[in-house]
Amino acid sequence: MSDRQDPREEIFVVERPWGQFQQFVSNETVTVKVITVEPGHRLSLQTHENRGEMWQVLDVPIEVTVGERTWAAEPGESVWVPPRTMHRMANKSDRAGRLLEVAFGDFDEADIVRLEDDYAR
Repeated sequence: MSDRQDPREEIFVVERPWGQFQQFVSNETVTVKVITVEPGHRLSLQTHENRGEMWQVLDVPIEVTVGERTWAAEPGESVWVPPRTMHRMANKSDRAGRLLEVAFGDFDEADIVRLEDDYAR
């Protein structure tokens, strides 16, 4: 189980002559995804026992729920979802939105506990 502290404090930006890069994690066991949420859709309200997730919003504002708080996370914003915390993402815009997800801990899609699901899974 990952009881890792919020990794957003470790994100840093390095300037180069050609521009810059933003580094999210180094030398850790993680699973990385880019999640695309279509307009008007949302993922299930869920928890995970064995991993925490950091989301970086890429394109459009994404409505995120973490615990009891829900807000529109803007492009460039990082969100931390600790293990065993209720969470969801939704796209209320008129175009597809993407998030970079870095999952810390044991990754297994079977550990999803769905509390609400629009797709009856």
